[in-house]
Amino acid sequence: MRIGFIGLGAMGQHMAHNLIATGFDVTVWNRSSDKLAPLVEAGATRAVQAADAAACDVLITMLADDDALTTVVDAHDLIEAMPENGVHVNMATCSIECARRMAARHENAGRHYVAAPVLGRPDIAKAAKLNIVAAGDHDAIERARPALEAMGQKVWPAGEAAYKANAIKLATNFMLVSAVEAMGEATSLTSAYGIERADFLEIITNSVFGAPAYLGYSGAMANREYDNPEGFKLALGAKDMDLALAASKAENVPLPVGSTVRDRLSEALAAGDGDLDLAALAEGSRRAAHLDDND
Repeated sequence: MRIGFIGLGAMGQHMAHNLIATGFDVTVWNRSSDKLAPLVEAGATRAVQAADAAACDVLITMLADDDALTTVVDAHDLIEAMPENGVHVNMATCSIECARRMAARHENAGRHYVAAPVLGRPDIAKAAKLNIVAAGDHDAIERARPALEAMGQKVWPAGEAAYKANAIKLATNFMLVSAVEAMGEATSLTSAYGIERADFLEIITNSVFGAPAYLGYSGAMANREYDNPEGFKLALGAKDMDLALAASKAENVPLPVGSTVRDRLSEALAAGDGDLDLAALAEGSRRAAHLDDND
């Protein structure tokens, strides 16, 4: 199977490496060409044009957001460059409306669009342990399944409508960001009573909250070390919360917790924390509680 891969950021680099390591014939393209060298050294083919990556059995994109996806697709005529009945698997977190538009455009052109957003951070992607939520034409998903299984530990089917996978992803990230904010607030509460951050976080992550969402961020929160290149950037959490709130508004589903957490994300962005790990949300709670560095 020939696979085209576009979008070699923190997640995409690891995902493409795993495809190469599994033995797939991978053609790579990225807007920033410096990201290509390590993959070419690992055995990938460097695409001269983005359309070269699209002219494969399966095109995988892992771009930052709706705008990045639309810009690359339109600027390089990727849908037209795909083979007849080709499969485009978009593995990024996108809006519901973007998924609907892309699915319709591909169908009108005689191509297949599969939404397959991933659950996991870059370190999980590197270990090929991602959970992948896939929605779209059943046969198209099955054609792409060998590649998906090379990048993740499980593929979760989500139906024929591509946007359903994105709805699941947005709901998941809404819960994740809310959980990290709650953990930060709880840590500030216990800190105000003289309890060491690390002690409290060790207790909760080894008892009632021993789940990946808490375990993955408690270490950074305990040590107040948020500069993690393998982490989930706070700015991306804000983007995903915006998408979740937009999806909720479209269907009149109240998300009062989401609105409150979005305010805290806005405060963190204003404080310059956007490029830090999502665990830096805890600093907003500390600032609001007027805790000093000894608390």
